Amino acid sequence: MSVTILNANRRLTYICILQSIRGRMMHNQAGPEVLIERVGTAGIITLNRPKALNALNLSMIRMIYPQLKKWQVDEEAAIVIIKGAGGKAFCAGGDIRAVTEAGKVGDPLAQDFFREEYILNHAIGTLQKPYVALIDGITMGGGVGLSVHGRFRVATEKTLFAMPETAIGLFPDVGGGYFLPRLQGKLGLFLALTGFRLKGLDVQRAGVATHFVKSQKIAALEKELVELRSPSNADVSRILDSYHKQSILDAENGFVLQQHTDVIDRLFNSSSVEGILLNLKTEGSPFALKQAERGQDFYEGVRAVLINKDQNPKWNPSTLEEVSVQDVDECFSSLGDQDLRLRGPRQHSPSVLHHL
Repeated sequence: MSVTILNANRRLTYICILQSIRGRMMHNQAGPEVLIERVGTAGIITLNRPKALNALNLSMIRMIYPQLKKWQVDEEAAIVIIKGAGGKAFCAGGDIRAVTEAGKVGDPLAQDFFREEYILNHAIGTLQKPYVALIDGITMGGGVGLSVHGRFRVATEKTLFAMPETAIGLFPDVGGGYFLPRLQGKLGLFLALTGFRLKGLDVQRAGVATHFVKSQKIAALEKELVELRSPSNADVSRILDSYHKQSILDAENGFVLQQHTDVIDRLFNSSSVEGILLNLKTEGSPFALKQAERGQDFYEGVRAVLINKDQNPKWNPSTLEEVSVQDVDECFSSLGDQDLRLRGPRQHSPSVLHHL
């Protein structure tokens, strides 16, 4: 009898853990996590989790995706604008901590999150109407996926962009393997492997954003976009170009990586990470040695960076040299019937580097 009771208690505990995880992934705060409205011909999406820096969770994905599909076929919806609430972040990433907890206990919700997030990213990249992401604030991980695949990405002086996935042992997520190699030279590979942070105008100079507009002018820009009756991509581009030119008139400093561009192209020109690390260590400069820091193992990385916050992950394998070809191949192995197959032409490719 005692064994039966013990097993029943374990099952109850397991169920409670799953319910708790699902609750955090689906609803992490009171009130609507995404605000959706129509103003004239504009569909406006506002990420509304300011206390969580608008981190993307599954319920938000499930609100945004069907709305995009509706606006795609709605003749009265001519433009889509997406922004973040709170003034600090557009979207600081995905709710990775909740995903990790779900994955550890075998909850399929973890797989659902990534699968549906990628489907949403693809829908943004293939949208037939102007899509404007106002990335005013922190834009990382999941926030990059909600913005970089759209035709127009507007950075401000408050924008902080990074692909920090390697710090938690994850590959560059949300289509990073598509847009990063399309930046100039080896810049995309550098950003992917190091998690280097770009700020303000440098986000546009790197080609991640298409335009730079001062934060104080974003409200006026949005109003002007909304007032367009039947905007084409050319109409939107004309307005954004105008605001961009006004905002960079007093720009003095050059691109933050300008002095390192040639070095990055040379040192990151290798067919393997081992080769890149060898190049960096051989170079030996402070800049090169700093870029040599990296790691792998998703769950352990999340624990070290986001949960326990000891910043001391115990990687498995512990060194890059211990990673076998089989380990790498397993990351790309087929999921069988679960393989994600996306169709439809992309509407743009990210810009190349702009020096202003």
